[in-house]
Amino acid sequence: MALQQITIGIPDKVLLAEKTDAESFGREILLLAAVKLFEIGRLSSGRAAELAGMSRVEFLLNLNRFKVFPLAAELDELEAKHA
Repeated sequence: MALQQITIGIPDKVLLAEKTDAESFGREILLLAAVKLFEIGRLSSGRAAELAGMSRVEFLLNLNRFKVFPLAAELDELEAKHA
C-alpha cells in the first residue's frame, strides 16, 4: 500500500496543553480525522480504519469514545425506506 506524507505544524504550546508528544498527537489527529470523515459519510469504516492505522473492528469499537454511532448511515437508510 502506497502512503503519502502530509506535514502539519503543531505549536509546542498545543502539545504542552495536551500533555503529549508529537508522535502520539499525530496518531490522535489521524484517528479524529478518520472518525469525522466516517461520521459525515466521506469514508467507509474500512477506509477510515485504514487512515487511523487500525483494524476495522478496533476502529468501530473506538467510535463510542467519540459518541459516533457505527451504524448511523444504515439506520438513516432504513428510516428513509420506511418513511
